[in-house]
Amino acid sequence: MFASTTSEKKGTIIYCSHGGGPLPLLGDANHAAMVEFMEKLPASISKPEAILVISAHWEEKTATLLSAPKPDLLYDYYGFPEESYRITYPAPGTPELVEKIQQLLTQDKRENRLDHERGFDHGLFIPLKLMYPAADIPCTQLSLISGLDPAAHLALGAALTELMSENILVIGSGFSFHNMMGFVWDGSKPRDEANDSFQDWIIATCTDGALSQAEREERLMQWDKAPGAHYCHPREEHLLPLHVCAGMAGKDAVAKTIFDDYILGKRAVALQW
Repeated sequence: MFASTTSEKKGTIIYCSHGGGPLPLLGDANHAAMVEFMEKLPASISKPEAILVISAHWEEKTATLLSAPKPDLLYDYYGFPEESYRITYPAPGTPELVEKIQQLLTQDKRENRLDHERGFDHGLFIPLKLMYPAADIPCTQLSLISGLDPAAHLALGAALTELMSENILVIGSGFSFHNMMGFVWDGSKPRDEANDSFQDWIIATCTDGALSQAEREERLMQWDKAPGAHYCHPREEHLLPLHVCAGMAGKDAVAKTIFDDYILGKRAVALQW
């Protein structure tokens, strides 16, 4: 595995929202649609041999890979019930995939490094505990790059396009709406034109087959000019896993919308390539 590419194996790329901290695992009603979606998702894709997660909750000065053979969990949230700090997800690391990714980044002259100490953050263990609760698939994480430059993250993904010839699942784990002051906690779904406009923009940008890859990437680089952009993302770390996914998907790859529903009272989407 990962030694060479073949035309028979095809990877899957998904950009999705991982919800608010550990709440999806605690029975929170505001996450019901997301939980149902994540639990059913594995039935619609091939079971991968390994999983790569680009998490909104990890930023480094240079692209960094989690390389621990048996990563612990990093409970990178606070103020939740005690049970949220007893969540387990004992998936093994994947040295082969880490080596392959590092080779591809180095070949593309992209600075990178390994982190042998860091554990899986909740951008990985929340969605994967819902999708693959047995924790039997080797996993790793790739960081975002400090500065959050959209072009750099599109290029980071493009450097890894070769991975898509393997039976790998790549998850861009973020949140297509991430304004902490805008979430709704009472179970209601109030009309929000700015939120709707930005979710519609994401869908159009990533799924419109009439756009060339160059046009798609230009729109993603100029994401902050989209309607509702800064309202939905006062800071863009939860959006940029989408850029890595779009870059990795390759030339003129068109996504399909696989989730369009409400999380914490706000419309959020998930896409699949």
